[in-house]
Amino acid sequence: MSGHLPVWVQEWLGVIIPLGQVALILLAAWLLRLVARRVGDRIWARYDAPPELVIGSRRVVTFLISAAAVLLVLQRLGVSGTVLWTAFTGFAAVAAVAFFAAWSVLSNIFCTMLILATRPFRLHDHVEILESGDKPGLGGRVTDINLVYTTLQEVDDAGEPRGSVLRVPNSLFFQRSVRRWRSAEDRRRALKASRRRESGLDV
Repeated sequence: MSGHLPVWVQEWLGVIIPLGQVALILLAAWLLRLVARRVGDRIWARYDAPPELVIGSRRVVTFLISAAAVLLVLQRLGVSGTVLWTAFTGFAAVAAVAFFAAWSVLSNIFCTMLILATRPFRLHDHVEILESGDKPGLGGRVTDINLVYTTLQEVDDAGEPRGSVLRVPNSLFFQRSVRRWRSAEDRRRALKASRRRESGLDV
């Protein structure tokens, strides 16, 4: 069939066909990610799953689909499957050694699993890590929980965002006492009660 095409088209077929295949792979990956996300959202909504689990599952699915798409694109561009497998196994071996060497990272990942399982706090809760006894420490509104850090949006006494965030290692939540409020209003009431008690003691 290609023999009936103009010469200039035949010369570009070696470029056009791989690029077309790459475009189809990327389109299929995007559609698959969209479908997987919608199906996942319906499943999690049906079982009333916590937001942390929903976000984690989305990230895992996105990573798997993206990795598969990259491998297929590289294969379409002429990279040998043997080379890809060798590179992958080499990277996996190096990553395994690095993870075993970085115990703090492994500890944070394990603590992330415990946070998702025991749910000492949830997204949008206000938490405070106590340094010793009742002495206040790091605190803020929980905006994200990933494999290593929990992101806290710092707030003032009125519960308004300060514009800065804290990234707290997840292992720290199991090394300190944690105070938790469900909402900014609960936090304000607790702060007012604490100040009234302190005023009474001072008198």
